[in-house]
Amino acid sequence: MLRIRNGLGIVLLAVAIVVTSGCITVNLLEPPGPVRETQVSGTGSAKILLLDLSGVISGQEKDGLVSQPNMLATFKEELTRAAKDEKIKAVVVRVNSPGGTVTASDILYHELKTFKAARKVPVIVSMMDVAASGGYYLAMAGDAILVHPSTVTGSIGVIMLTVNARGLLEKVGVEANAITSGPRKDMGSPFRTMTPEEKAIFQGVIDSFYQRFLTVVQEGRPNLSIDQIKKLADGRIYSGEQAKAAGLVDDIGYLDEAIELAKRKSGLAEARVVTYQRPGEYRNNIYSRALSGAGSGLAGLANVDMLSMIRGGTPQFMYLWMP
Repeated sequence: MLRIRNGLGIVLLAVAIVVTSGCITVNLLEPPGPVRETQVSGTGSAKILLLDLSGVISGQEKDGLVSQPNMLATFKEELTRAAKDEKIKAVVVRVNSPGGTVTASDILYHELKTFKAARKVPVIVSMMDVAASGGYYLAMAGDAILVHPSTVTGSIGVIMLTVNARGLLEKVGVEANAITSGPRKDMGSPFRTMTPEEKAIFQGVIDSFYQRFLTVVQEGRPNLSIDQIKKLADGRIYSGEQAKAAGLVDDIGYLDEAIELAKRKSGLAEARVVTYQRPGEYRNNIYSRALSGAGSGLAGLANVDMLSMIRGGTPQFMYLWMP
């Protein structure tokens, strides 16, 4: 025991000397760099790219010891790299998300549609635990959608998040006053009750975003009429089997089956499955990061500061399943 303690003491003394000498700068954490390609399975020269979209969809930056690009920036970077790689013959997008903000969901959808139009390669969506609301919205950019038997999807619709702190302020004896240029300038304020007229205005905005959602679903599911979609789009969730029966997805299948479908649609007998990762990440098979991490599925809600997404009380419009 004495020998171990002496050895530890020597190491600590050496570190102290190096640090205090000012000669060397030690970086304990490797800063994030550009994404790198990693092969996870398969053979051949052609590639099937596996992309991952997990957690609440947002442009919010990730907190931590090392700054990480947000979901939108990462997805854009991955698609930009993929667009330059002619060996990529198909893309499988693994979705595990309850949705998120209206704009962030629409940006992911737009980027995936733009990539598909430019490269003209099959895009297969594989839904994991949850692919609801905004997670379902972005899936509409795919050529085919496969769900696991235990997937929860649907929740087509819009929700507005806000808070009302008026009662709390009254209890502590605090009064908030707003001087505005017009009677609707502070509508949605957390410091007062919303009027019926203001609710109607917000409802009009929500209806507009909802109509956009319906249009995206109609484009992505041409087998469904708009009347059928409206009946399905009342905000409810569906199991994988229910979604297939309703025509909201194409088939029940696991991730490896989605990869095989991507091969068939690309006319490939064999292909390497590749993914992108940043320095310090480890991925050795198709399920790496699929069901782990703080941002996955509904578990991601517990790790998202919803009040910061509402920005201190300002209403936030969401394509989000939030039971």
